[in-house]
Amino acid sequence: MSSRRAGVLLHPTSLPGPGGAGDLGPAASTFLGWLSRAGQSVWQVLPLGPTDSQGSPYGGLSAFAGNPLLISPDRLLSSGLLRTEDFDLLPRTREEKPVDFTAVGASKDRLLRRAFERFEAEGEGELQDRFRIFRQAPEQRFWLEDWTLFSALRRLHRGKAWWAWPRSLADRDEASLGKALEEHRREVRYHGFVQFLFEAQWQQIRREAGKRGILLLGDVPIYPSLDSADVWAHRRLFQLDERGQPEAVAGVPPDDFSVTGQRWGNPLYDWQACRSEGFSWWVERVAADLRRVDRLRIDHFRGFAAYWRIPADAETAETGTWEPGPGSSLFDALEERLGSLPLLAENLGVITPQVEELRQRYHLPGMAVLQFAFSGHGMAPEHTPHELAADTVVYTGTHDNPTTASWYRDLSEATRRQVESYCSAHGLEIPWAMIRLAHHSAADLAIIPVQDLLALGDDGRMNTPGTLGGNWQWRLKEGALTPELAERLGQLTAESGRRSG
Repeated sequence: MSSRRAGVLLHPTSLPGPGGAGDLGPAASTFLGWLSRAGQSVWQVLPLGPTDSQGSPYGGLSAFAGNPLLISPDRLLSSGLLRTEDFDLLPRTREEKPVDFTAVGASKDRLLRRAFERFEAEGEGELQDRFRIFRQAPEQRFWLEDWTLFSALRRLHRGKAWWAWPRSLADRDEASLGKALEEHRREVRYHGFVQFLFEAQWQQIRREAGKRGILLLGDVPIYPSLDSADVWAHRRLFQLDERGQPEAVAGVPPDDFSVTGQRWGNPLYDWQACRSEGFSWWVERVAADLRRVDRLRIDHFRGFAAYWRIPADAETAETGTWEPGPGSSLFDALEERLGSLPLLAENLGVITPQVEELRQRYHLPGMAVLQFAFSGHGMAPEHTPHELAADTVVYTGTHDNPTTASWYRDLSEATRRQVESYCSAHGLEIPWAMIRLAHHSAADLAIIPVQDLLALGDDGRMNTPGTLGGNWQWRLKEGALTPELAERLGQLTAESGRRSG
């Protein structure tokens, strides 16, 4: 990161405000202002792509498109694409109520279609010119047409997965695709319009962040979803059979956290096919993300050295095998096309020397999570604050962890004593004691989930891995980030040499 920095992890859907989910409107600008007052110089977000009904940012329908849920109606009102009465299309929910992704997605779609109708009725003008430039821009050519047609066909087939469409469309018969583009031209144009709005609003947030000296840290899941525009459009790059179904799926082997491992179910790459095309899909994907953010976290980095291959018919991850990943060939291709890589590696779990050699070869910072440092026995050196290297991003916990308050409450008595002794703190002060440890560590970057800043318990958890339903729904209460909290965090950030501004 080139200097000591501090930041906060908060996904935009968790922002407060009306409409049932956080978005890129006034609350995002207010949050940037709060970060600045607190001396923070990094805002970390989760993947920004459109999600399925479960709302998981890691279960996206596209590796390139932006999430329509994040488009701000308030900003569309300011631009004249919406009117006040249009807001009746949004659900009337309490601002702090958990996100109902199905309901919010449907209402946001109705609202965006209203904006599209108004846009189309206006005829030629500046906004139409900007939309035309957006659609024709070189950076959109790789993905936009595939995404808009995929979205139109998915709606036409009532949300069915692409392999359940008529075979000619699932297999991307050229004549059938051309006919579909012609027959559903308006629907295809609508989905392009939605992406145009998302990009305009996100770039406005990025400009606001830049003016405040705040870097945006994004996130790249290693695998796309099987039911995604990317797999539909690039089947040759994945280990699929002739019907488009996985021959094997992704996951991780059994470990201390799961005796059966984790079977994620994502399709695996055919790395030889990717290599034969110069890793063009990956190059375009990383380039697209870096047009939106300043730094990128690469999820499950160890999968690039070796990945866990699980037979598609296996119910658990136990019968998988380790297979070689692309290694340096992928990152050489990225460097050749994109230059120096502003990436950080999620190198959590059982990490081999091969994985660390790959990370260090490209000077990628790794990750440490303070909750993982304590076991009641010895300390885990790769997560222990006083042993961290500078090229590390340290967290109290991540979106997959319990909040620090909940974690501490559920520890064994022996581990609690270990934590209290190391932190020189007790009871309710543990979340902030851990925040202090992160900030005073040697790691170049300290990132704190906003839930830990607020010392929240179980009701603040973002995701519980391996569970379905009830995840990703947490929302920040209006006014929870007070001036007093900004001052407290700012003082700690200054005394640890991380303050910005």
